[in-house]
Amino acid sequence: MSRGPRAALARRDWGDDESGCSIMHVDMDAFFASVELTRRPELVGRPVIVGGAERSVVLAATYEARAFGVHSAMPMALARRLCPQAVVLPPDHRAYQDASRAVMEIVREITALVEQISIDEAFLDVSGARRRLGAPTLIARDLRARVREEVGITCSVGIAATKFVAKLASTHAKPDGVLLVPAASTVPFLRTLPAGALWGVGERTEKTLAGWGITTVAELADTDVATLQAAVGKAAGAHLHDLAWGRDPRPVEPGRAEQSIGAETTFAQDLYDFVIIGSALLGLADRCATRLRSQGFVARTVSVKVRTSDFRTLTRSRTLSSPTDVAQEIHSVALELARGVDRRGLPVRLVGVRAENLERRGASVEQPTLEESVQEASGAQREAERALDRIRDRFGVNSIGPASTRRRSTTTRADVELS
Repeated sequence: MSRGPRAALARRDWGDDESGCSIMHVDMDAFFASVELTRRPELVGRPVIVGGAERSVVLAATYEARAFGVHSAMPMALARRLCPQAVVLPPDHRAYQDASRAVMEIVREITALVEQISIDEAFLDVSGARRRLGAPTLIARDLRARVREEVGITCSVGIAATKFVAKLASTHAKPDGVLLVPAASTVPFLRTLPAGALWGVGERTEKTLAGWGITTVAELADTDVATLQAAVGKAAGAHLHDLAWGRDPRPVEPGRAEQSIGAETTFAQDLYDFVIIGSALLGLADRCATRLRSQGFVARTVSVKVRTSDFRTLTRSRTLSSPTDVAQEIHSVALELARGVDRRGLPVRLVGVRAENLERRGASVEQPTLEESVQEASGAQREAERALDRIRDRFGVNSIGPASTRRRSTTTRADVELS
């Protein structure tokens, strides 16, 4: 999801010369919320927030809710205060995955050069599709029409000579628009933006640059590289200077493997009881494993996140001797990692489980452990979990869960990161 700051000075028309502009960035508009509106058309035009209870965060908000200052990752309690009239809906990640697959199928009919970078956005290189489908703006028009007609949601498209500028263009095209930044207009367009629009400039780097008197991309571009490197480091300084001048040679990389699959939950009350915490970890491990199996991945690394009542977030990870897509195995490692976290005696507010270092199942030789060799426990457990998958596919994701999972959380957020 694009979160780069938009610039009030950035125009919506930078010219119509499409030569050399074959990179497109497609980004769904308020994706989770838009999917919910396809199922609840009576809510169209009203402020809608997707998220859990008071202690969770906003996952998505319609533009009507954003007008009140609501945005993703904002605490739900604050969002409700800013927009008390908003309709709050719980997330349905299965519906979002289905909508994402439908959109990406449309995208891949345009070109095979597609790099999906999250559930709701992707880069396309349409250089090879221009003779067949026309200029990039025409391709974007037809793509947006198909997404609206076939999936029922809207998307915005940025078109430019580089990935970085195309992504910025899609942000400025929102909602439901197209922005072409011709190659000759790349630098003028960038010079209208705040420094925080550049990839790699987070809140901390933005403050550091501001301390050096650099608050805009124009100021950054006009600063010599040595000064930037003194401010933010040698590699980062050179990288940001290149971006400020529109230099981004990275190609669209189709078929990039997903890097991690995870889920997390925020408890209704801060918890000391590790039995309940462990049960929550089992549910999260089950969600990770289910998604791994559905997408044909296994994970070599398991990580956990523990957030204590003082909002301190701690993470731990372990690389496995053999990759897995079995919930019980992921849970066993996650439980041990979570027990090893030094909570300083504080209760737990949030826990998360993530499967990392993914690879396609069957792509490598899996070395069985001694226990697996003797008991074949892993294979039997995987077959049992696949049976659960089939039940959920038929009767719904909540029809059956892993043994001993206790529902004590207010909201659970699952995400797939493509990076």
